[in-house]
Amino acid sequence: MPVHQPGRRLMHYVPLNFVHKKVTGHGGRATNAGLSLTSMIDFLIVVVVFLLMTFSASGETPPAKGVRIPSAENTLDMIDAPMVAINGQQILVDGAAAGNTRAIEDAKRLQRIDELFNILKGKREVWKQLHPNKDFPGVVVLQVDQDVPAVVVKSTFQTAAFAGYPNVSFMVNGIPKAH
Repeated sequence: MPVHQPGRRLMHYVPLNFVHKKVTGHGGRATNAGLSLTSMIDFLIVVVVFLLMTFSASGETPPAKGVRIPSAENTLDMIDAPMVAINGQQILVDGAAAGNTRAIEDAKRLQRIDELFNILKGKREVWKQLHPNKDFPGVVVLQVDQDVPAVVVKSTFQTAAFAGYPNVSFMVNGIPKAH
């Protein structure tokens, strides 16, 4: 066997032409693309920071737009229940329109709010279908603006009770207790 000058010879004498070109470095573009990990890591950091900033582990729910909540000293933590927000003009259930306060203010008497009644009744029926073996808690949380007339609050309270929600809680801003 003749003596050859040392160097790279691995796979040089392959009879397949395209393999020979790849091995010797004369082939075309590589089939696998290189990904920049820096931009991926930057993207993931931005997403994680965004999620951490928007996540609330305490279960606090911000008040609906246009609702100024009263303050109270003796408070309890939030519960998982339908949220009924009442501002100066409208009534919202979990952010969806459920009635108008103008008709109640004009009548100056207690009355059932039909849209609110239907929405709460539907939510109660869905809860019962999802939890067939449990007793329905019948709790609703009211977010009431400070300037809403009492007749509107009473009508909302009464409508919630008619819809199967006899346990009504009011959302308030907690005042720290002085020791």
